[in-house]
Amino acid sequence: MSTSKTLEDLEITLLLEAIYQRFGDDFRHYQKEIIRCKLHTFMIAHDVPTISSLQDRILHDDTYINPLLCALDANPSGLFDHPKHMRELRKTLIPLLCSSPAPKIWIAGCSAAEDVYAIAIMLVEEGIYHKTQIFATSANATLLNSAREAKFPLDKLALYDENYLRAGGTESLSDYFTQADGLAIFRPELHRNITWGQYNLGTDASFNEFELIVCRGSLNDYATRLRRRALQIFYDSLTTFGILSVADADYIGLTPIISAFNPLSAKHGLYQKIR
Repeated sequence: MSTSKTLEDLEITLLLEAIYQRFGDDFRHYQKEIIRCKLHTFMIAHDVPTISSLQDRILHDDTYINPLLCALDANPSGLFDHPKHMRELRKTLIPLLCSSPAPKIWIAGCSAAEDVYAIAIMLVEEGIYHKTQIFATSANATLLNSAREAKFPLDKLALYDENYLRAGGTESLSDYFTQADGLAIFRPELHRNITWGQYNLGTDASFNEFELIVCRGSLNDYATRLRRRALQIFYDSLTTFGILSVADADYIGLTPIISAFNPLSAKHGLYQKIR
């Protein structure tokens, strides 16, 4: 390892410790290379030369910490941006939800409206949204509030429309939003069964029982110990035969926990609790 990278590793360790000690947000058990990449992107955008300089700024200038926390927590996502995964989810999930009188869904690590409303649209089209409750959570209040605004830029519409059709959409995507000031705004009837709340997979316990848990990019941000904890919480929070939806997740070193799930479609990140 080069001297410069060794020094930067030390800077990252000190920065994450400073964030934890000063603000209480804990990124110390995240994948260092992912944190490094997010920090570099943030530093370029804010013209910060070194990680040590960034640490100095967040400790002495209150305007930096919230944007930095959002940058570290965010995992960019689009509407139906894993269309094959969503198609498989629709096929495997709907029979389970149809048999449940009041199914519940947890979307963990939510950082954008798209994470939530793709699921809501799917449920509407399958005729079961009226009886289903969706819980959308994030450790970051700013990202959660942004997702709660239920908006996305109209310049993404062409891509989202293509994804929607590939994901098995049965109507027209434009039926689900209105337009204003260059934004698409999801219709109010999609909001009614969504509960929003702060929740930290690193510290909080199971809070309900769910037929479906969705967790996407945030799992890959975690180092092994934190991923193991998150998967254990998901296991504890699923009903028997409940489904875990984790597109693109990495399970290296987590075999004991994953063995408690039946891979409905490992290729597309769909697992079912079997015991």
